[in-house]
Amino acid sequence: MTPQAQLAMLLWLPLTLYLFTRYSSQKAIILSFVGGLLFLPQRAGFNLPLIPDYAGMVATCYGIMIGTLIYDYTKINQFKWSWIDIPMVLWCTCPMLSSLTNDLGAYDGFNAVLEQSAVWGLPYFLGRLYLNNLSGLKELAIVILKGGLIYVPLCLYEIRLSPQIHNMVYGYYAHPSGIQQSIRLGGYRPNVFMSHGLVLAMFMTTVTLVAIWLWQSKTISELWGKPMIFWVGVLVVTFVLLKSSGAYGYLIYGLVILFVAKWTRLNFPLILLIFLCVYYLYLGIIGAFSGAEVSDWLAKNYSPERAESLQFRFANEELLRAKAQERPLFGWGGFGRNRVYDYDWKGDLVDVSVTDSYWIIVFGVNGIYGLVTFTVALLNPVFIFAVFRYPAKTWLNPKVGPAAALSVSLVLFFLDSLLNVGFNPTFPLICGGLSGLVIKPVENLSDSPSASPKTKLPTKVKRSPTSRTRRGPIMGRNTANLRR
Repeated sequence: MTPQAQLAMLLWLPLTLYLFTRYSSQKAIILSFVGGLLFLPQRAGFNLPLIPDYAGMVATCYGIMIGTLIYDYTKINQFKWSWIDIPMVLWCTCPMLSSLTNDLGAYDGFNAVLEQSAVWGLPYFLGRLYLNNLSGLKELAIVILKGGLIYVPLCLYEIRLSPQIHNMVYGYYAHPSGIQQSIRLGGYRPNVFMSHGLVLAMFMTTVTLVAIWLWQSKTISELWGKPMIFWVGVLVVTFVLLKSSGAYGYLIYGLVILFVAKWTRLNFPLILLIFLCVYYLYLGIIGAFSGAEVSDWLAKNYSPERAESLQFRFANEELLRAKAQERPLFGWGGFGRNRVYDYDWKGDLVDVSVTDSYWIIVFGVNGIYGLVTFTVALLNPVFIFAVFRYPAKTWLNPKVGPAAALSVSLVLFFLDSLLNVGFNPTFPLICGGLSGLVIKPVENLSDSPSASPKTKLPTKVKRSPTSRTRRGPIMGRNTANLRR
């Protein structure tokens, strides 16, 4: 960790607190999350006693919690636990069961619970507290869109000249391998300030999906003086240049979900994707999916190189699955006990497994219990949102459109977790916001009362020559493009 990276981490806390003095608590939280994701250095931070280290997005969560306690402490008292929080609570506390069943001790389990709660629980809690309505999710969607647009020139720079921005600013590469894993299709896949090109591609998938649906639902018509169709075009071109084949598939299917909802008012593609994700996990746990058919089809119809990479991933998942099956209920716990070891030619015991997907890590470390709670925590709010609260026929409503796009992006993130390891704290934040939204009554989606004919002001008002008027605040202003 370089001095400039240390300085950035130290300055982030007062900057987060400043945002609370400059904006509302809701907007300060959103800006802190998105800003930390976009610009904080990787693999930098400070060790703290007893609690998770001040590093990465955990540092952002610490700053937000301190800001909330100082500037909006009464908000925390308004939080009420609900049944929908149970899966996330179980997911955050499952490391304790893994530690105890592996004789690692309560202290190890307590530390693991703290770490998991800081990474997943704090963003979820803040989303539940501040983004539990349609307007809050709309604000989050717009800030994510703006963050993606700020990233566009940085992505284009690295596409042309290789991923160097993190090295130029902080003095070292974001990923330990340097630019080795960023060479794709005869060019470069950008990282900017994120940990890997795949994490950036997943973020830009969400940005592009949100931009297209904000445009289609007429939630906002222009941004920074340009019409939304212009920004959609910019994002689509940049997204194509990212050279991430998996992200291409995510965006295409995400658009299928949204446009099927637009044309048929059905959410069948979303429910199908949720079912397929759960079914894939089931097949993976019991070892009934080898992936050979998928890799063979890719080799014949798309790219032999990508097919070989995918089959290598499936082969390693099979090794790790077999190891996880030895302790299926609560997993192996920490310290790399879930991995597969063998002796090399020198007689040394070495790790021979490669973990490319998050689900197999969860299965190996926390077992079926952890995998089920993780799955339910992320997918349950989306299912309730789409089926019981805001069905597909409402997704084109300007109030619902942002929440619909974010819910689809959350399922796509879960799908990506079946194939890659790329944590993004924005998604547990979205999960918390959706969870808070779906436990409340459905919001009124009709136009505001000020737009009804009964409340329209007369076009011309006669006044006596001696009458005086005083201007008051504008009460009926459309604030769709002003809350930035």
